[in-house]
Amino acid sequence: MKLAVTALTGSKAGDVELPDDLFGVEPNAAVMHQVVTAQLAHRRAGTHSTKTRAEVAGGGSKPWRQKGTGRARQGSIRSPQWRGGGIAHGPKPRDYSQRTPKKMIRLALQSALSDRAADGRVVVIDAWGIDEPKTKRAVEVLETLGLRPKDERAPRVLVVLDRLERAVWLSFRNLGDRVRILLPDELNAYDVLVSDYVVFSKATLDAATARFGTSSSEDEDDDAEPEESTSEPIASGDDVVLDAEEEDQS
Repeated sequence: MKLAVTALTGSKAGDVELPDDLFGVEPNAAVMHQVVTAQLAHRRAGTHSTKTRAEVAGGGSKPWRQKGTGRARQGSIRSPQWRGGGIAHGPKPRDYSQRTPKKMIRLALQSALSDRAADGRVVVIDAWGIDEPKTKRAVEVLETLGLRPKDERAPRVLVVLDRLERAVWLSFRNLGDRVRILLPDELNAYDVLVSDYVVFSKATLDAATARFGTSSSEDEDDDAEPEESTSEPIASGDDVVLDAEEEDQS
């Protein structure tokens, strides 16, 4: 599948070939649903807890005698029907994570990207043209791409950036929840599906293809633990970029 590369001026800057194994597969809705459900379940802390009647303090003696009061018989104020009593069948701490095969996770991402590509919602930009951190410049780039309309609500945009593009990270991070930033190896089905558009640069498109293309999965262990996206929008960008800079300096 060929896609036009957009320049910062809004004009066409050539064509790029979207690999069919990542952007041209038949979307599998069932697999996407299962993987996204597992991903959201994995994010749950599972720390909810309630006390049973055995764990509630007090209530050791019978609140009133069995007969003669005209009231319903009661054995303890810790019973579930009492205000402040124990909870019957209440939630307890548990692990919600689900084990998902890596091949299924990969297929879900390929299906999500293929769905966006089929709808014309994958954008490839020639270069960001941001040399210093400026949110205004990031807005101008999105406006050039037609992803920041002034008279209507902005679409959700997933921007895939390289970890060394510090100025671009800092420029996009203040655009709110309508813009999300991920590294190429952090791409996942959930973030693609909740975004209206996915924006790559040429470099990040190549990195994503190398990481998630079918040819790169031949030697992977199918029963390994699934990778969880760090998925923190934008806020994690500083740490990623700064860590990379420290490695370069060392």
